Amino acid sequence: MDVFLPWCRSQIDRCRLVVIEVYIPVLLKFIWNFRPPGVPAPSEGFDMAEEDDFNLADLSDEELIPQMHDDLYDGMADEIVESVNILLERGWTPYDILTKGLVGGMHIVGIDFRDGILFVPEVLLAANAMKAGMAILKPLLIETGAPRLGKLVIGTVKGDIHDIGKNLVAMMMEGAGFEVVDLGINNPVENYLDALARESADILGMSALLTTTMPYMKVVIDTLRDKGDRDQYIVLVGGAPLNEEFGRAIGADAYCRDAAVAVETAKEFMARKHNQM
Repeated sequence: MDVFLPWCRSQIDRCRLVVIEVYIPVLLKFIWNFRPPGVPAPSEGFDMAEEDDFNLADLSDEELIPQMHDDLYDGMADEIVESVNILLERGWTPYDILTKGLVGGMHIVGIDFRDGILFVPEVLLAANAMKAGMAILKPLLIETGAPRLGKLVIGTVKGDIHDIGKNLVAMMMEGAGFEVVDLGINNPVENYLDALARESADILGMSALLTTTMPYMKVVIDTLRDKGDRDQYIVLVGGAPLNEEFGRAIGADAYCRDAAVAVETAKEFMARKHNQM
C-alpha cells in the first residue's frame, strides 16, 4: 500500500497534465470556433478577454513585478518573456530580474504546491513559463558573473525511465536560483560521478519511481564513499516509493517528498555549507 498509493497519485498527475496541456486547449478552441447555422463569425482581431487586456509596458516597475508573479502562477510564458525584456530595457540587471521576478514568483508557486493548492501539472506549466524567462536571462547571468545558490546534478537512476518528478525538481531548483545539470533518465553510476567532477557540483539529486530501481541509489552513494568523495556532495533523493527511512538507510543527506521540499532542503544545506546559518 505504501508503494501503491504514491503510484496512483503519480498516474493521476500524468492524467491531469494531459488534460491541461492537450484536451483543454482543444476544447476551448472548439467552443470558440463553434457557431450555430446563421451566426456570423467574430470580427477580425476580436479577443475574448479584450476588456481585460492591458499593455505590460504601461506598468511601473512596482506593478510589473507582482504581475510577473501572477503570470508565472498562471503559466503564461509569453507574458513572462515580454516582462523580462521590458525590465532589461529599463536597465534592470539580469540578477535582479531573476531574484525579484522569477524566483519570487516561483516561491509562491512552491508554497502553494507544498500546501496542496497547486498540483504537478499546474506547477509544470509555471516552471515552463519560468524557463522561457530563464532562456533570456541565463546567458546574461553567465556574462555578468551573477551569484548562484549552488550547482545541482540530477538524474533518474539506472533502469528507470520516469522523469516527470525529476523534471519538476530541476525546474523548481533552477527557478530558486540554482544552476542545474540534468542528466535525464536511466543513469548508471558513472554518469553521476563524471558529471559531479566535471561540473564541480555541490548537490547530487537522484530520482526513482520503481521499487526495483530505488536500491541503485545506494550503489551510487557507496561508490562515492569508496572513492573518498562522499563528503564533498550533498545527496538528495526522491521518488514515489521512497521515504525518510529509506533515505537514511542508504546514506543520503535527505529524502525530499516533492519539489518544493527539495528546494527548501537544498537551500538549508547550502546555507550550512557556506556557514550562513
